[in-house]
Amino acid sequence: MINNDAIDSYNHRLTATLSDLHKLSASQKDAVKAHGSKAENLLLNKDVAMFIHQAKFDIMDQLSAIRGYAEEDNTRRVALSNQLAGIDSFIAGLQRAVYMKNRVVNPKQEGPVRDPAQHNPTKEVFKP
Repeated sequence: MINNDAIDSYNHRLTATLSDLHKLSASQKDAVKAHGSKAENLLLNKDVAMFIHQAKFDIMDQLSAIRGYAEEDNTRRVALSNQLAGIDSFIAGLQRAVYMKNRVVNPKQEGPVRDPAQHNPTKEVFKP
């Protein structure tokens, strides 16, 4: 059930885009950093990663076990595909939160972080 607390928290949620990060107040930037740190901890947690991969493999097994082409089979395929898309969307949301945290912490950074100590130009591959 949806209660008033859930409605209030939804209406007062932090919404930030990459184009308006410089317009955020200090408390909003702290919220972005905290959310990004929690997301980063989830992404780095090996147990969570194993659980997510196990869930995806289980859904893929269920999807591959559907042999027929009846209406019920197609409905089941769509439902399982939506579950896979939801898992991928969740992971993308975590990655986006980490990226936004990194942009708030280091606003001049445009692309992904690359450690200069690990950069070796002789091993780079040109991709046209």
